[in-house]
Amino acid sequence: MSFPLAITGTGLVTGVGLDAPASCAAIRCVIDNFQETRFMDQGGEWIMGCEVPLEQPWRGKTKLIKMAAAAIRECLSGNPLINPAETPLLLCLSERDRKGRVIDDDNQFFHDLLVELQLEFHEKSLVIAGGHVGVALALRHARPLMQELKLKHVLIAATDSLLVAQSLAHYEEHERLLTSQNSNGFIPGEAAAALVVEPVYANREPQLICAGLGFSVEKAHIYSEEPLRADGLTAAIKESLSDAGCNESILDFKITDISGEHYYFKEASLAFSRIDRTKRKEFDIWHPADCVGEVGASLGIVMLAVLKSASEKGYSKGHHVLAHLGNDDGKRSSMIFFWKKVGEENG
Repeated sequence: MSFPLAITGTGLVTGVGLDAPASCAAIRCVIDNFQETRFMDQGGEWIMGCEVPLEQPWRGKTKLIKMAAAAIRECLSGNPLINPAETPLLLCLSERDRKGRVIDDDNQFFHDLLVELQLEFHEKSLVIAGGHVGVALALRHARPLMQELKLKHVLIAATDSLLVAQSLAHYEEHERLLTSQNSNGFIPGEAAAALVVEPVYANREPQLICAGLGFSVEKAHIYSEEPLRADGLTAAIKESLSDAGCNESILDFKITDISGEHYYFKEASLAFSRIDRTKRKEFDIWHPADCVGEVGASLGIVMLAVLKSASEKGYSKGHHVLAHLGNDDGKRSSMIFFWKKVGEENG
């Protein structure tokens, strides 16, 4: 197994809750906050979305900063041992070429976030404009920070919104959005999320441990005209299993960034069918976007916060979990998580 990481804290700001306990409780109960937005589709009907209700009607970059700051503060307040000056902040944002992206200067946005927080983080802090797969990239980046630099904590955060006119117009034009004229699409949303990551220490209580990471590229991505065989996601899952030192028989269920489009359901099904060699009575698939909507770069951290909450409260479907993510341009990532005590065998 490669250097494992423990997920020890979470912070969430979503359309169904302004902190992690409220958001995870709502998602567990399958409560959503889908309402008519101020945007209209080409059929003349209001587009449904999942908006975060803050105390003031902030929009654009200001709202992204306010949401991110709240999620980060939740993580910091939950662990007084974190010293921001000794902790890198890895900020995950949407892909730089995504239509309607409201952030034009990542470095300035990061600086403005620090001003909002009135904090300084470690010099190894950086922005990862990786979209959905950003959280997996951040976890890969966190490994050497802890293994080689011996840092005690790394903070991973994300903030994003698809409730932007230009973004919605783009996705509607490409029949990606759920509208009055298209049933095969996603509901847009917005959210911020944060994780505290630490090296795995001996602990009598179980921990959520990221044991394996895998990455690949799907040539037959959603905008491609090539036949889908899920080669990219299959390769990413295989790499993550190898990285974790286990095989697929250990997995109990999976959690994904699927947000309603048939393409991604088909890809997830194809990829797992190509690696699965175990007789199972069931293999559940969780997709929190059912409740919070398609929240872009924040969705990966939302998934992990839900997974941590479910493991702690005992309603997850098992202790060995596959999590996978995909970007529209074909980038794929896979993560293997264990809920266990340190020293316990993987099986």
